[in-house]
Formats: sequence, structure tokens, C-alpha cells
Amino acid sequence: MIKLYGHEISGNSYKPRLLLSLLNIEYEWIKVDLMKGEHKSPEFLAINPFGQVPVLVDGDTTLADAQAILIYLARQYGDEQWLPLDAVALSRVVRWLSTAACEIRQGPEFARRYYLFNATYVNIDWANQKAEFILTQLNQHLSARQWLECERQTIADIAVFPYVALAPDGKISLEPYQHVLSWIERVKQLPGYIPMMGL
Repeated sequence: MIKLYGHEISGNSYKPRLLLSLLNIEYEWIKVDLMKGEHKSPEFLAINPFGQVPVLVDGDTTLADAQAILIYLARQYGDEQWLPLDAVALSRVVRWLSTAACEIRQGPEFARRYYLFNATYVNIDWANQKAEFILTQLNQHLSARQWLECERQTIADIAVFPYVALAPDGKISLEPYQHVLSWIERVKQLPGYIPMMGL
């Protein structure tokens, strides 16, 4: 059985949990207590030397990084719906995985860390600027479509969803971004959707 190591308040841990549920795949959830520093323990570092969650173990395959895990699950257990094979469509999906790991991380995710976890290393003004930029771009993108790419849900939506939907945890209002709010509701209506703390 697949094992997924993560923490329930981690948006990145939630991404593979959500996709596993949407794909109706059973797995074992193993909590890594970030507050107690378990992600830096020798036992966990033996699994992921980066000391980060999530980590997925599927037989002889061990993968870290939420976006990498989404790609693996979509290709191994999903179908082309979640990760297209066409070069153009695939590149557009991967672009959003990069956006999740870059602009969304630097904006809504860092703002959430600042307020929820007292992450004093975060420059909150800079995070707010990043959040405004990417949410404006996302809102404009979604003004002409229901899903991020391919006119259907893909792992692009799963990668982008958590920290955008959790933006209010970082004191970022989503009210100015009505197309984003509508998209969040569409994700929540997907068969097999499961919530996380804060959603």
C-alpha cells in the first residue's frame, strides 16, 4: 500500500492527499509532526534528506516534493485527464506546477506562514505584493475558463488550489478575485474531494 508522510496543516502534504482521494486510491497516512521537528529527525532524513514533507512511498519508489508526487500519481494511477501527453497541453500544466512552487509559495504560502506560524523570516510586505500579483494573474486567467488548462481539471488545479484557497489564513482577502473564488468552489465539488484544516 502507498504510504504518504505529511502533516495535516501543510498545504503541500494536502496536494497528494487530495489527488489520491480524487483517484480513489487507498493509502496509509503517516503524520510527521513538524511542530516537534520530526521532519529533521535522523529517521525521517533517511527517507528525505531535504527534511521536508510530503514524501510518498510506493513499493520501491520513494518520492519527495508535492509537485513531483502529483506527476507520479497522475501518470501511474490516473489517465490523460490529469496529466496530458500532448506536448503543448503538458507544458501548460507543468507551468502551473512551477507557479505553485514559485509565485504562489512566495505570496499566499509565505503570508500564511507569517501569520499562522510566526515565521519572522518572511517579509510580509513582499509576500503581500507577490500574492496580489499572482492572484490578479490567476483571476484574469480564470475569467475565460473553468479550469486552469485543457478545459478540465488536471494536476495544475490540484497544485495551485491549496495555498490559494488558504490565502485568508495569511490575511489575504480573496473577495477581489471572484473568478478565483468560483474556481475554488468548482474544485470543492469534484467527486472525491476532501477538505483540509482551513478549507
